[in-house]
Amino acid sequence: MAFRLTRLALLACAGLAACAAPAAEGPKSANAKSSAAKENPSAEPDDPYPSTYKPYPGMPTVVRNVTIFDGEGGRIDNGVIFFVSGKIASIGGPDTPIPADIAVFDGTGKYLTPGIIDIHSHLGDYPSPSVDALSDGNEMTSPVTPDVWAEHSIWPQDPGFSRALVNGGVTALQILPGSGNLFGGRGVSLKNVYARTMQGMKFPGAPYSLKMACGENPKRVYGNRNTKPSTRMGNIAVDRATWIKARDYQKKRAAGKEQTRDLGMETLADVLEGKILVQNHCYRADEMANVIDMAKEFGYKVTAFHHAVESYKIADLLKENGICSAMWADWYGFKMESYDGIRENIALVHNAGACAIVHSDDENGIQRLNQEAAKAIAAGRRMGINIPDEIAWEWLSYNPAKAMGIGDKTGSLKVGKMADIVLWNGNPFSVYTRPEKVWIDGAMMYDANDPKKRPVSDFELGQIGAGDVK
Repeated sequence: MAFRLTRLALLACAGLAACAAPAAEGPKSANAKSSAAKENPSAEPDDPYPSTYKPYPGMPTVVRNVTIFDGEGGRIDNGVIFFVSGKIASIGGPDTPIPADIAVFDGTGKYLTPGIIDIHSHLGDYPSPSVDALSDGNEMTSPVTPDVWAEHSIWPQDPGFSRALVNGGVTALQILPGSGNLFGGRGVSLKNVYARTMQGMKFPGAPYSLKMACGENPKRVYGNRNTKPSTRMGNIAVDRATWIKARDYQKKRAAGKEQTRDLGMETLADVLEGKILVQNHCYRADEMANVIDMAKEFGYKVTAFHHAVESYKIADLLKENGICSAMWADWYGFKMESYDGIRENIALVHNAGACAIVHSDDENGIQRLNQEAAKAIAAGRRMGINIPDEIAWEWLSYNPAKAMGIGDKTGSLKVGKMADIVLWNGNPFSVYTRPEKVWIDGAMMYDANDPKKRPVSDFELGQIGAGDVK
């Protein structure tokens, strides 16, 4: 379904799942219920929209004589990597044993990295073509909408997924609701493969996230409607009142008290219990500090601040509280809360020992996150912060994986982890470099030298120029 000229073959296999290699045991079936749910039909289901993702079929593969960035700060020159059955089997220097009779690729002059992971994307819920009929990322009917789930807006045929893979080397991404609301809803993590349904893309075992927002967006949206919030103090007041309700709901649920199901409160109760991560849109340092205090007041944790153009002002506070910052290299100044951004933001956050992430929030930016990171490296070096390339790659793979709760599965090249890998035709921080091959769970999803290995969505099949992914 993903590759041009292979659609009929996949249909003959009665769909993607029938053609894919067996996967490890995944989440429970859609009909699974806890024993409590069986006794009480109004109880929450365990997993009402489970992942049905299955890897595409791959083959045992070796890449040798290649410069490897392992995603956790390590570098191997003249390295060798071997992956089989969707997992990394071995990685090391030129003396690493290579099994016989398997596919071997020579990486001389090339670089190999973990696939890029974008922690902040709207592909699928703000897909291309960008028209009102497909604009499904913001449920701006109330400032508090934790009941909505971004995955229920995802259009799996969005051509942006293939652009992110082919041009950007993106192998996984988190799809979030927009930032018009204080509580925007649940975000979901995806493997960057085409499937017939969003469940077929859903990253198995990944926790959900709650998208929150502070600052100008919510107060502008609802202030224009003459309702709360219309100020920053109104933002925090509505947040706190909502958390009070959520804490009461969570306490009753934990005590086994019967209460009417409330989809929004279910999400917030799961946040309070640490089951759902918080991804918080926030630009200004003072507002991030307020949110940190609010999180302590109600007993939840912010996993990452997104956009975070003033993180450099409170990098020590972010480190102390174990909070990541998902940032742009040089996108700021387009509204007042983004005015005080600096190009050295990412380097300063990293240099302070805090968790730095490069993110996109854009269907075009996701295609060049490696170049965005390169800008941040250069800005840091100009001010005397010399961050080696292999360490900076953490911003693109391992750090976002950790902040999405999937760092134990992907994001770095370690034995036993998913073989989500990109072979670049040069230094990946060069503007002239592009992905040459991309593997997801050990299956080659893109090969620049093979026109048949270029993912094209069903939406584009049959259209003029559909085979030319640009």
